[in-house]
Amino acid sequence: MSESLPERRIGSVTVLFGARGGKYPHGNSLLVRGKDESVVIDPGLGMLARSDALPHADRVLNSHCHEDHIAGNHLFPEASWHLHEADLPGIRSLDGMMAIYGYPEPVHSAFRKVVVEEFHFVARQGAQAFRDGTVFDLGGGVRIRVLHAPGHTRGHSFFWIEPDDVLYLADVDLSSFGPYYGDAWSNLGDFERTLAALRTLAPRHWATFHHIGVLDERAAFLDRLDRFEAVIADRERRLLAYLREAPRSLPEISRHRFVYRPEDPISFAEPVEARSMAQHLERLVATGEVREVEPGRYLAA
Repeated sequence: MSESLPERRIGSVTVLFGARGGKYPHGNSLLVRGKDESVVIDPGLGMLARSDALPHADRVLNSHCHEDHIAGNHLFPEASWHLHEADLPGIRSLDGMMAIYGYPEPVHSAFRKVVVEEFHFVARQGAQAFRDGTVFDLGGGVRIRVLHAPGHTRGHSFFWIEPDDVLYLADVDLSSFGPYYGDAWSNLGDFERTLAALRTLAPRHWATFHHIGVLDERAAFLDRLDRFEAVIADRERRLLAYLREAPRSLPEISRHRFVYRPEDPISFAEPVEARSMAQHLERLVATGEVREVEPGRYLAA
């Protein structure tokens, strides 16, 4: 394998770190070897850097269907590909993939091109579905158990790898950016329920696709999780402060930016802001903290 990107071995699991510490668009993939089968989890762009010496894989498991997590799938044409049944339409066609994002034009067409040209999207009609509780037995006591963890996408899933007790968290990446729930197939409430359930789990190692890589201490994991989850409340606090100043429409809220920094040149920032903050608005209206003072304009109560 490439000497330019680091790796870490944890029993049957090898963490294949991506460039720039796994910062988007890069990420950290996992290779899991059993007696009978080998599995690659979320082959990202780092797999292209390793393409001169790719590991053998009988299966590719994708935690969900987002561009950065499937960017290396095409390097394993002989392997079977597996996604949660809720995200399966995304890998079966490019139209299905774009429906997950739900971007309007002209963002849709521009990002569609990015997904193909920069993330090497290849459709796989024969991709297979898994669901919560599915177990992949790789032989020799090595197993991968699926834990459905929706919110980021409908089918977003964790993988618990035994007997090494590694819990792969995919895009619950524990980063300072916080949870992403800005696509058409994202859901803030589901994400919060996933985070609550995650606190009840007690593996020995936690692995993320972006940034963090691997954590080995529960105290460090909980500290990161607290800060990651706190971003949701911070976005809501800042939204309320903004809505105390004057009535605002959702387009105004989107342009103000609560997810991305105003100076960040993100082509899809406005639809992501709109989807994210619409979910916050909905529940703030439901709790009475915000009211719709005229059609489409909102003010903090």
